[in-house]
Amino acid sequence: MFSKSYHVITNIYNWKKKYLTPVFLLRQFFFLIYRLPQSKAAIASSGGYWTLLPAFLGKIFSTPFFIVLNGSDCASLPELNYGDLRKPLLKKINGLSYKHAKTLLPVSISLIYMKNTYYSDDKSSYQGVKHFFPSLPTKTRVIPNGFDYTFWSPVRTINKEPNSFLAVFSPSQFILKGGDIIIETAKAFPEYRFYIAGITNAPEGVDPGDNVSFLGYLKKEKLKEYYSRSQYYFQLSIYEGFGCALCEAMLCKCIPIVSAVNILPEIVGGTGYVLQKRKVTDLINLINKVLNKSIHKQPGKQARQRIIDQYPMERREYEMKEIISGVSISKNKK
Repeated sequence: MFSKSYHVITNIYNWKKKYLTPVFLLRQFFFLIYRLPQSKAAIASSGGYWTLLPAFLGKIFSTPFFIVLNGSDCASLPELNYGDLRKPLLKKINGLSYKHAKTLLPVSISLIYMKNTYYSDDKSSYQGVKHFFPSLPTKTRVIPNGFDYTFWSPVRTINKEPNSFLAVFSPSQFILKGGDIIIETAKAFPEYRFYIAGITNAPEGVDPGDNVSFLGYLKKEKLKEYYSRSQYYFQLSIYEGFGCALCEAMLCKCIPIVSAVNILPEIVGGTGYVLQKRKVTDLINLINKVLNKSIHKQPGKQARQRIIDQYPMERREYEMKEIISGVSISKNKK
């Protein structure tokens, strides 16, 4: 995206290898010392250990540093083993990074502050950078994710399978993305088909029933085929920074069924359905309501059009470049 207008230099390490973090930080330090003074701007995707040095050195060299906030970097849900801010050291590092960055670029306004009543009414219902860092002085600008609607479109040779439901998540996200309530709900609709991509089987102790199929990891071309085949798409997350798979599914004319969490209801608009509470009985009632309505092709078309209108890649590209070009002009004048 940036390479169309700028010379882009990347600095990427496998930060999942925690034991190598000191080595990565040392290498990053020397990279930044050499590169930052020559750069118009620096940008990182998500807060983490990798954002601390660019935030401080960016100020020293007067190079604007931006952090794109994506979700887990704004959350703490220790009971689900989710959220970077549940870890004291990482929370402190992120807080310092956010404080010294020029601008934070969350993909949705819910990453700044939100209350989640879908999952809990206790203190864990409050999330977002302004909740965890209430005195944070850094400016924020919401720039939503964007999607390639030319690729994510229904496969013409595949027809929608009536009363079929699809969800996508990894094994570690089974509870976070609502896998447990989807499987329990499927038992109430034995005549309908439920597909789950991203995992090969149910967790130990969970009986999925005969109408639940596990598809495992799918490459995007194969995933598009299942989006095209499925009539409905579940995004029943307890917490969701944006919902990229949801948007891909909607572009393939799936009718969305989402949790009342973060930006999900806003993405869906009037093209789908929203589950207000994380209860199996409520989900069963909602699906009965959905199935009792006469479904034609129009709702799927509306879902696709909403993503094209609201979240095209062109919009994200324009707004991101607007940010960079603005600081470039100001730095050139300085």
